[in-house]
Amino acid sequence: MADRPWHRSLIKTGARLLLGGSRAHAQDWFPGLNIVRGNGAGEVYHHRAKVAALSSVDRLHEKSDQVIHIVGSGPSIRDCDLTGLEKGSAILLNGAIGLIGKQIAEPLAIAVEDERFVWRHSEMMRRRIKSDTICLFSVAVLRALSELDSRWLADKTVILIDDIRKPYGARRRSMDDIRKLDFVRLNATGSAGFSFAPDRGVFQGGSVAVSALQFALYCSPKTIGFLGIDISNAGEPRFYETSDETAFSGIAQAEGRILEHLVLAKEIASERGVTFVNYSPVSALLKHGFGYDARFAAVSII
Repeated sequence: MADRPWHRSLIKTGARLLLGGSRAHAQDWFPGLNIVRGNGAGEVYHHRAKVAALSSVDRLHEKSDQVIHIVGSGPSIRDCDLTGLEKGSAILLNGAIGLIGKQIAEPLAIAVEDERFVWRHSEMMRRRIKSDTICLFSVAVLRALSELDSRWLADKTVILIDDIRKPYGARRRSMDDIRKLDFVRLNATGSAGFSFAPDRGVFQGGSVAVSALQFALYCSPKTIGFLGIDISNAGEPRFYETSDETAFSGIAQAEGRILEHLVLAKEIASERGVTFVNYSPVSALLKHGFGYDARFAAVSII
């Protein structure tokens, strides 16, 4: 399955036509998903049956250490040796969960915010993600997972990725609404933002890496590393795909938006004494002062 199933496409179209742009994101939780929360924690229901408990971002903070790595599924991962990665330091994005049990024994967390990944790779998720794993999931991902198997989420530690611009259960926020929030910072043009309180929402910026980074910075590590966050070669197969099974990626089209958010986050990290390190030699981050460190480059044997 290359994308969301046809019934989801119909619901998405119908929500926009019937509810308008300010409430079209209701399609993320329709039908049947209900989230009850307070201070970050709460419960998730699907058709009135409880499917998961919600945890606060503080659970992630408690488990994290001085180094956090954000690991994407860019093609450059094929040329990395991650066996030296600090145990429990990696937030694995989307298909990077395929590294669990291989180069990464135990991640810090996994993060998925696009339901299309769920529809395409639910079997990978079931096979790789163990009980008690910290899972950063968006509203749409929670609904898709509940549709597929309402029991699967029960033993996971679920933390909600809620979109500040299009929050669960509320109308889309205007730029004026966002500017009034006391836990966010926008760049000079207002085209990118950063949330200092992920439990209250994060800025989604074209890649789940943007959301994961806001959670990572909340944990106050000394260093945040980026692996497989390539961006520049998004048209190529991800490290776990072949040329015959490459799924559509919107990363290339969203490159400017992604980089704006990451550059703003880098500015905030610098103010807080947090160092960013890029481990991808082909990453678009290189053009924005992220540098390159070859620590995880696989050694070729001739």
